[in-house]
Amino acid sequence: MKKTNLLFSFLIAVTSLMISCSKKTLTDTTATTPPGGTKNALTPLANSPVGDVVGKVTVGYQGWFAATGDGSPINAWWHWSQNWAQPPSTSNSGIKSWPDVRDYTTTFPTAFANLNNGQQAKLFSSFTDQSVNTHFLWMQQNGIDAAALQRFNPTGGEGPVRDAITAKVRTAAETHGRKFYIMYDVSGWTNMQSEIKTDWTNKMQAYTASSAYAKQNGKPVVCIWGFGFSDNNHPWSAAVCLDVVNWFKSQGCYVIGGVPREWRTGVGGSRAGYLSVYHAFNMLSPWLIGAVGNISDADNIYNNFMVPDQADCTNNNVDYQPCVLPGDLSIHQRLHGDLMWHMFYNAVKTGCQGIYISMFDEYNEGNQIAKTAENASWVPAGAGFITLDEDGVACSADYYLRLTGDGDRMLKGQIALTANRPTQPVVNGGGIPIGQTVTLKGSNGKYVSSENATQAMTCNRAVAQSWEQFLVVDAGGGKVSLQNLSKYVSSENGAQAITCNRTAIGPWEQFDWINNPDGTVSFRGNNGGFVSSENGTQAMTCTRTTAGATESFGINK
Repeated sequence: MKKTNLLFSFLIAVTSLMISCSKKTLTDTTATTPPGGTKNALTPLANSPVGDVVGKVTVGYQGWFAATGDGSPINAWWHWSQNWAQPPSTSNSGIKSWPDVRDYTTTFPTAFANLNNGQQAKLFSSFTDQSVNTHFLWMQQNGIDAAALQRFNPTGGEGPVRDAITAKVRTAAETHGRKFYIMYDVSGWTNMQSEIKTDWTNKMQAYTASSAYAKQNGKPVVCIWGFGFSDNNHPWSAAVCLDVVNWFKSQGCYVIGGVPREWRTGVGGSRAGYLSVYHAFNMLSPWLIGAVGNISDADNIYNNFMVPDQADCTNNNVDYQPCVLPGDLSIHQRLHGDLMWHMFYNAVKTGCQGIYISMFDEYNEGNQIAKTAENASWVPAGAGFITLDEDGVACSADYYLRLTGDGDRMLKGQIALTANRPTQPVVNGGGIPIGQTVTLKGSNGKYVSSENATQAMTCNRAVAQSWEQFLVVDAGGGKVSLQNLSKYVSSENGAQAITCNRTAIGPWEQFDWINNPDGTVSFRGNNGGFVSSENGTQAMTCTRTTAGATESFGINK
């Protein structure tokens, strides 16, 4: 179904706004071993055994991005723009975070300015097979177990594209050995009670035959998000909601409820009188987006919601799947992964039966774990996007995927329950971190700075900001180049202090990356000299014949 006029564009945009906002904020004891095997804090008395969701980490998967010319039925900039009929730009953007698109073979030009590294600003489409396959490959590479494919009202204008993406998700999940299940978001669905049953019977139920479709307790998994929320977008009575839950159970399904965080008490974001609906679900997953912005918030949720939620679920034979989120990157919530890890720690400590990640690809709300721009060189010039290094710590584009993988391992007991994040923002396990952005700290405890290409480089900064972060580039022949804000570091052949002002890589911009026994790194220029910090007392040089303390640098320290 293609857009043919501005009226249709307007209607689609209104629908986009409603859907994009549908999941925004609505208003130590005795240790034991949960299904995953980790020592946690609360004794599960009557919960389900490990399956495809119990004992596993599931990511919420929107799969709702499209571009004009991608061949999709919607043929518009679905969810990338405010006005989908026009390409996204600084004045027509629907996203808070900019994705890293280096792994996609097909991308689409936008109306944003070029990236700060000079490359054209392009975006992916979820309708492209390779995009979906790439996402599920990332899940496989990082040990992420399952994806909950979001499905909004399929009778509307988005229905055909959502149908098509469901088929693509099945293929990608089968290919990469991941599980998936349908997660109905019923927000704003006027005739939900009858139409959700018809959609399941006529369309979605067929997917349960796939080897990749998630099963729990031998039953296909389906989630319904939105029952009991106390707003006009979720108006159904408890009787209507209970009818739908029980109907899915009568179809042989294991039914998860995406519910308000106040579901137990029936106040705030939850309607009163819905406890019988909540207890009818096989698993409950309370929504936390907007409720957690820092570690203090996370601890408040743990003490006042997670612990009593788990107790209630256990006593009522309901499995518990709390949310874990990375934080809204656009408002600096992430703490280079410390917030997300603290939420993993709290969730596992409760003895939860599973974990739900909000979300995998939610670039609209800035809480995505999928690959994201590392630093200013990978976002459109002048667009104002916040990058993963927002607090001065360099993080690789895949950092939150790796962090999720470690959280998964902690849930399963494959690593110990720990409040200390084990995941490094940038991988440097003895190899060369090609394609990653790093900071360089000298023996004087200060960071190397490019000086923004305005003067010779120094090693005298107390804090790592944009000038103190360098992309490690493969220069060929086993050598590397260091790039900052689209300019390359030059040894100046040892004839003068080193600079970071070259636009192309030549012999003077190539270095040997040398891993030292103490974990530091040294750089040897093409002239055979080593780069020296000069202990921060003068401009840096590339003239030393041996690598001592001032020629050694800590990576991401």
